[in-house]
Amino acid sequence: MTNEQLVAKVWNYAHVLRDQGISYGDYIEQITYLLFLKMDQERVDLLGEASAVPPEWNWTKLSGKTGDELELQYRHTLENLAKASGLIGTIFRKSQNKLSDPAKLTRVVSLIDNEGPWIGIGVDVKGEIYEGLLEKNASEVKSGAGQYFTPRPIIEAIVDCVDPQIGDTLCDPACGTGGFLLTAYDHMKGQSQDRDKLKTLREATFDGVDIVDEVVRLAAMNLYLHGVGNDSSPVHQGDALAGDPGKRFDVVLTNPPFGKKSSYTVVGEDGQVVTERENYEREDFKFTTSNKQFNFLQHIMTIMDTNGRAGVVLPDNVLFEAGRAGEGIRKRLLEGFNFHTLLRLPTGIWYSPGVKANVLFFDKKAASREAQTRELWVYDYRTNIHKTLKTKKLVRSDLDDFIASYKSRVETERFRRFTYDELVARDKLNLDIFWLKDDSLEDIDSLPEPDVIAGEIVENLEAALEQFRSVAEDLTTNN
Repeated sequence: MTNEQLVAKVWNYAHVLRDQGISYGDYIEQITYLLFLKMDQERVDLLGEASAVPPEWNWTKLSGKTGDELELQYRHTLENLAKASGLIGTIFRKSQNKLSDPAKLTRVVSLIDNEGPWIGIGVDVKGEIYEGLLEKNASEVKSGAGQYFTPRPIIEAIVDCVDPQIGDTLCDPACGTGGFLLTAYDHMKGQSQDRDKLKTLREATFDGVDIVDEVVRLAAMNLYLHGVGNDSSPVHQGDALAGDPGKRFDVVLTNPPFGKKSSYTVVGEDGQVVTERENYEREDFKFTTSNKQFNFLQHIMTIMDTNGRAGVVLPDNVLFEAGRAGEGIRKRLLEGFNFHTLLRLPTGIWYSPGVKANVLFFDKKAASREAQTRELWVYDYRTNIHKTLKTKKLVRSDLDDFIASYKSRVETERFRRFTYDELVARDKLNLDIFWLKDDSLEDIDSLPEPDVIAGEIVENLEAALEQFRSVAEDLTTNN
């Protein structure tokens, strides 16, 4: 059975459960728990390794049981493993049984039991299977999982350009399901055959943070299936913006969540909410703002080590939003860092509709009075580019010309150089730079095909609806 067939088989049952009231997200969550328990048992039975799971809660206590007996055992298993530390604690944190119907639970347990042994599948293959499920979940659920799923071609292009090396430490402070961390691992693992270096790569290179428990669980499992990490998890749940973690990294690769406002909750010792705030006031933040993307950008500036490198996906507003914070942070990016490359991404490539985003590539250098950014190279891969999630999907080869331009630094029609003096002379330090003519505005023959136009219309309508919802939520909150 091929990877695609196995994904399809596991996913087809999700449709059955969906019709019976089980969400896709809950299904993936339960698959995560059960797959981990099954593979942990296979490591004992087939490889002779010690189990990471206490014997009273391992797979053998689930396999063969049915009905209420199975549901009771599974519920107690989740309750107890949620209290564990390390990788188990990360995966099972706040775990609950969402398959409370014993018949449904029995079906899923049988599905996993009968497709084994899973441990015999190569780590890359297992990872592909799991990522296949995550991607299907993202595409099926317009809100929810999709917001954590960055298109793979974008991630691969960013990793190729930043080029992390064995020995580098790497962080994603908004790691989602772990796409950047895993792509970087794939990029780095072939750089050496030294066992000690490869062990360090797997166990002491990567660091990921995400604020959503369910997403951290998916990331931890994804990394585990690819052989990254050990008894401890490289990713953990937390609010990356809450404070300076103290750690510094050679490479930062991330796609922070889209959205306008930042907020966090202060909880008292009694567990009650004391207050909620929209701004993060940190000593290392030069500007206080409620803009989530600006705060992530400031956080990344902090956690980059001297001579660190970053590739960050950020929406258009970061490039042009006026005001003291927007202009000040852009100025700091130009003067305190080497902001050397900007990739303008096309619309139609995100599960969240209507998104206009970019990739910012910048390096950190030792302090200097001189401007660190001597020149910014901008690659326009948006003008006259039409993409959709289904009929005209973005593929890795679409970005080959950008990567070649990134490395050659030769001006082309889409790749242009702007000096520091040109940039700081722009009104309000607006870096929302385009120069190509949009052919569709003047030439009817240059209009995209009807299915692309329809897709863009739908995305724009959905984006507008999302903005209306945001306004409605703000009004409700303020009243």
